[in-house]
Amino acid sequence: MGETTAKVRLYNPHDPSKYLDLELIVDTGSTYTWIGHSRLEKLNIKPMGRRRFRTIEGKIIEREIGEAIIEYLGEKATCIIVFAEENDIEVLGVTALKNLALKVDPVTRKLRKAEAVLVLRDLCFHDDDFIVYEYC
Repeated sequence: MGETTAKVRLYNPHDPSKYLDLELIVDTGSTYTWIGHSRLEKLNIKPMGRRRFRTIEGKIIEREIGEAIIEYLGEKATCIIVFAEENDIEVLGVTALKNLALKVDPVTRKLRKAEAVLVLRDLCFHDDDFIVYEYC
């Protein structure tokens, strides 16, 4: 089986005239999108904090994070981006997929648009003769 890749455009959210076209591996096991620190610096994207991550080997690492706009198939979304270091792999993570309403087709292994899911929580049911949905 091959890996799924996506050609995306990454924008500086404060200056959309600064962007890069990238081909990224789609990693549904990665929460966030990882982009090389030097590429993000070229776009003048600044870190806004640090987060800890557990690697597949179980090791805890810490990386800077920031925000960028990702575009794919004409859709744009603001996403958290991890500032990948030299030995880190650049990937498109699941948060970006969700923000862009995308999913990996299990048959073709290509990205395709997904329908948004409406989640209703804390519903109360009233009246024995009718089903009434309302937020409690």
